[in-house]
Amino acid sequence: MADKKKKNLPPAAQRYQTFAKHREVKRPLLINCIKAFLVGGFICFIGQIISTIYVYFFGFTEQTAGNPTVATLIFITMFLTGFGVYDRIGQFAGAGSTVPVTGFGNSVISAAIEHRSEGFILGVGGNMFKLAGPVIVYGVFSAFVIALIKTMLIKWGGI
Repeated sequence: MADKKKKNLPPAAQRYQTFAKHREVKRPLLINCIKAFLVGGFICFIGQIISTIYVYFFGFTEQTAGNPTVATLIFITMFLTGFGVYDRIGQFAGAGSTVPVTGFGNSVISAAIEHRSEGFILGVGGNMFKLAGPVIVYGVFSAFVIALIKTMLIKWGGI
């Protein structure tokens, strides 16, 4: 399919694509995957430590420790983003730092920091949920749909 598109291009565009392809920087895919895996795993390891602390020192159960653990991870991420540390982690790890819930915290606080010069209401408040807003809406809507399906199955199916 790509070769078919390439044949339909004018000769100058074909030459440019060939030129660009030969000079394109080759990304170390395996190394990037390993870094993402290790950093993402380390973030999850820290989350497990925080969850264990909530269970053993604050009286939560394993089921109820999840929410404060997520909130703590997001707070830590926002704190590190404010000092510029999390951006360096993100440059090193790529998706390993953005896929866990910490990526959500980073996206919210990054937008808030970027627009702080526009004021607290229109700058910070108006822009910090531009990226995170759709995630929140999708999460709430998905949770509603799943709860609705579960309720119907329990009432009608006897599960």
